[in-house]
Amino acid sequence: MGAQIRVYKRRIKTITATKKITKAMEMIAASRIVKAQRQVAASSPYADELTRAVTAVATGSNTKHPLTTEAENPTRAAVLLITSDRGLAGGYSSNAIKAADRLTERLRAEGKEVDSYIVGRKGLAYYGFRERTVAQSWTGFSDSPKYADAKAVATPLIESVLADSAEGGVDELHIVFTEFVSMMTQSPVDRRLLPLAISDKAAGGEGESKQPQAKPLYEFEPSAEGVLDALLPRYVESRIYNALLQAAASEHAARRRAMKSATDNAEDLIKSLTRLANAARQADITQEISEIVGGASALADANAGSD
Repeated sequence: MGAQIRVYKRRIKTITATKKITKAMEMIAASRIVKAQRQVAASSPYADELTRAVTAVATGSNTKHPLTTEAENPTRAAVLLITSDRGLAGGYSSNAIKAADRLTERLRAEGKEVDSYIVGRKGLAYYGFRERTVAQSWTGFSDSPKYADAKAVATPLIESVLADSAEGGVDELHIVFTEFVSMMTQSPVDRRLLPLAISDKAAGGEGESKQPQAKPLYEFEPSAEGVLDALLPRYVESRIYNALLQAAASEHAARRRAMKSATDNAEDLIKSLTRLANAARQADITQEISEIVGGASALADANAGSD
């Protein structure tokens, strides 16, 4: 019985050490969420206003730009998947990967070839294990992305959209990331970035208004195409940057929730093992007392027989 007590104590010691690690990781993730939320809040207005500006330019001119014009028969699409570089975040990366798989299946059902671009080691490892082709990947900044990282990701994607299909170019650009809704809710979403969907509401009009709205007139210098050439790369970069920030905030929230669950489970397991150790110790003590009482009774009987 003493050996069993030592096993319980050793397990309690091990779980206690693990609990300290998970508690520390929970606190670190909680402290980083606040900063990530501020970055998301700061980048969203810029991305939204830039989208409105690009849409206004596109609707205010008759120029057919490759980044705003729908292809007649789209045959290729690029999908950018944003995952994490590190684990211990629950189902954060796996949910985003599942959303990307669903999007890929839908695009292929439409008769389009799909080029995959991956951000994060988890997504890259998933595709590598299944021997899937990855056009390009980026790692090392999933939990704290900078605008330079978004620019590095956007550059080859824009080049792929501008290239001809015969040269490996794509007709559409989609992005899959985890949208930060709240501390408890993070939802994987897929969005089409290019070609840009034009709407009156995005251009500054009242899409739901019943009254006809007068559309503003624009004069472009040097040309509408030149303005779109300058604005649209910034649009893609800002959208990717905002998605990276939302994914980072979601990653920290998911890791905090996963580490809190691990810490709570460790506490429950320690309590359970402590009760088992106490029960084993009580049984051991009871057995020793029984042996002492039995020995004393046997000795008393032996002495009484000798008399």
